[in-house]
Amino acid sequence: MRFRRAITIGALLLVSASMTACGGDSDGGNSDGGGKTGASTGTGKADNSSAPTSTGLPAASDMASVAYYLNQYGSCLDLTPGEEYDDSSLADRDPAWGDDNMTRDPAWGIKERAVCRDNYDDSSTLLLLSDMKKFQTSMHAKNYGSILIGKDFAVEPGGTETIEDLKASGLVALSCDPERQIPSGYTQEPAQVDGCVLTNYYAN
Repeated sequence: MRFRRAITIGALLLVSASMTACGGDSDGGNSDGGGKTGASTGTGKADNSSAPTSTGLPAASDMASVAYYLNQYGSCLDLTPGEEYDDSSLADRDPAWGDDNMTRDPAWGIKERAVCRDNYDDSSTLLLLSDMKKFQTSMHAKNYGSILIGKDFAVEPGGTETIEDLKASGLVALSCDPERQIPSGYTQEPAQVDGCVLTNYYAN
């Protein structure tokens, strides 16, 4: 089942809350305040040298809110549950990140997994998280490299064009790859798990 229409309706309901939440200034000072009605963020700053990492991250209460948030910066269309996408013919040529075994495994802390298409004919994987620390622990233990995260969700962009689009989104890269070098001028902060860092350096 496709969710494009549901996203459109959700976007209309959420636009007021999201505009208010996204209208803060660039210091990202409201990292933990307020309820989670739709996706919200305390910053819209895109400058690589000073964009926030652990503070001011966007949050989302459901998968439609994640898709709506991504559509403000790039494109996330035809939202599809992860298991349904994995069984489709499209997955044969453009597989999604991970699989639904992760959703069923409590160690990952993943509440829901879905896939959407961008304007460049690539698939992005969206993860709604119930426990960010568990997710980071599994990312590190399984050596999964890096992924973009908000406060309570994660996104694996489908291609380099979407990665570029999302640089202004306020999401940060969770990097658990010990071999990954982060150039000077980009922020680096410890993640919730030793061996992982948060950075505004998006590797294409």
